[in-house]
Amino acid sequence: MPTYTGISGEAFRHPLDRQAEQTLRSVPGFDLLASKFVEFLYERPQLIYHTGNSIQVGPRQYATIYRLFRESVRDLDVFPEPVLFVTQNPIANSYALGQEKPYIVLNSGILDLLNESEIRAVLAHELGHIKCGHTILIQMAMWAMSVVSAISEMTFGLGGLISSGLIYAFFEWRRKAELSSDRATLLVTDDIDTVISTMMKISGGSHAYAHEVSMPEFIRQSEDYRELDKDNLNQVYKFLLYNGSGSPTSMLSHPFPVDRLHYIRDWAGSEEYRQIRLGNYKRAGASGAVDVEVEEPTNPPPKPESEPDRLRRQIEDLQAEVDRMKRKG
Repeated sequence: MPTYTGISGEAFRHPLDRQAEQTLRSVPGFDLLASKFVEFLYERPQLIYHTGNSIQVGPRQYATIYRLFRESVRDLDVFPEPVLFVTQNPIANSYALGQEKPYIVLNSGILDLLNESEIRAVLAHELGHIKCGHTILIQMAMWAMSVVSAISEMTFGLGGLISSGLIYAFFEWRRKAELSSDRATLLVTDDIDTVISTMMKISGGSHAYAHEVSMPEFIRQSEDYRELDKDNLNQVYKFLLYNGSGSPTSMLSHPFPVDRLHYIRDWAGSEEYRQIRLGNYKRAGASGAVDVEVEEPTNPPPKPESEPDRLRRQIEDLQAEVDRMKRKG
């Protein structure tokens, strides 16, 4: 597998991702929402939840998955290494969150449905979100939606700032961000067939009938989907489907898989992709890759904080922040 030492997320970021983020940040209310998001500390409780309710992957927990993960971390030069969790959920899904302490969550359905190459593809996709700096905006979008859904019960004075325009902008950006992370998948796997098979299985794969699905047919379906745009009414229907037919709570956070397939197949044949594979890409500041083989240092670092102590400290910090907010109120 290729290794892209020092690569910047900007090296493979999709231009539609950049454009949608610029639009999002220019929407009135975004800056205020960002400040409130930090104040309400959405990131830390989620990490604590998964530490207490999921399996943390490591050398002695899902060792094969951990090997695939660390190889992908190395190949995309992600530093520091995020935390990886597997949570019990039959739906084949995954996500990445966290800014200061990023982490990735794989649903158990991913492990049951995909082979090792395809699991590597999913891991690379989520690492692409981290590499491109998507995770903080993803969390803000999730938090904004949680406020919208609870608006009738408890608004914290935020009802006026979360406009429908801001919600639309968040979801438009989230969908475009997936196109960048799909590129990270292709960079790490170096195999467009693996990318296609992963998308196909997550769309509607089955163990029992795996022998009856066809990648060429899935590609043809993608091309048929693009052909629908020749009818203007179909374009309207697509817009309504993506944007919840006017209901913010039912908007889609991801493009349809067949649409993503079109974009990644185009990029697989592009000069930009070829140049990155040759080592000609934009580099980030010195960060260092994570080595796959870990050797014991001559002078070992101080013993890290234990998990119970770390969680206890985080809960104390969270309680202090809640107390501070109460005093302000």
